[in-house]
Amino acid sequence: MSNQVVVVTDSTAYIPEEALGDLHVPVIPLWLIWGDERFRDGVDIDPPTFYNRLRKAKVFPSTSQPSAGEFQEFFRKASDGADAIVGVFISSKLSGTVPNAQAAQAQMAELEIRVVDSLSTSMGMGFMALAAARAAAAGKPVDEVVAAAERMQDRVHVLFAVDTLEYLHRGGRIGGAKRLLGTALNIKPLLQLDDGRIEPLAQVRTKRKAVAQMLDIAEERLEGKRMAGAAIIDVDSRKEADAIAERVKKRFGVSAVYCTPVSPVIGAHAGPGTVGICFYAER
Repeated sequence: MSNQVVVVTDSTAYIPEEALGDLHVPVIPLWLIWGDERFRDGVDIDPPTFYNRLRKAKVFPSTSQPSAGEFQEFFRKASDGADAIVGVFISSKLSGTVPNAQAAQAQMAELEIRVVDSLSTSMGMGFMALAAARAAAAGKPVDEVVAAAERMQDRVHVLFAVDTLEYLHRGGRIGGAKRLLGTALNIKPLLQLDDGRIEPLAQVRTKRKAVAQMLDIAEERLEGKRMAGAAIIDVDSRKEADAIAERVKKRFGVSAVYCTPVSPVIGAHAGPGTVGICFYAER
């Protein structure tokens, strides 16, 4: 097993099984802190349980990144027999995950570790991890595995509509979208991940219109190219996500459209009712 590269990511990617196929991508969980309880994202609490509880909660959860120590342990386990690790992690502008991965990397000179700041999350980051994992599975050297992730980073778009800005505001992740805060409550904000931050795209009156506009913007971003891959993400809105996936298949002629909830750590910040699309164009 010489010259083997292992690609790893964190729990906020929430890559669905059918997208992974037989690729092996170990995942380090972020933390969800709820009152006195601590849950490992996607390990100790799954999305349905989490959203059920969030709806009734008086106390809101907060989130935290894995510690440098947890990263060291994770890297050691993941590296089993490999020559190098490439880690693709949640945007450093949304989480302290990348700095903690780098702190662990600095302590582990015996291992070749490359940390890639995805400047994204959810399946925006998931598509980067998958591109890197495919390169690793093809036996590419570590530089090429990193390059595969970075090329996907330049291509992938993340657009999403939230029911309310309250959760992003409360979790301190609102970014440039905070200038929408004073707007009428019945506005459905359409947002994007731009250079690792959450930025506003439009304000729409209804969710239906927000979704329609989201797909129009997706079409513009394709610049006449075909959509090569897409994932519909949702926070406790599976029915709506499935319906959007069907529209995307028909409109963009893309064969594989994954549907995946966002992980509880991301859901805690986006809030129930959020739906989005992560996609990239053919080269």
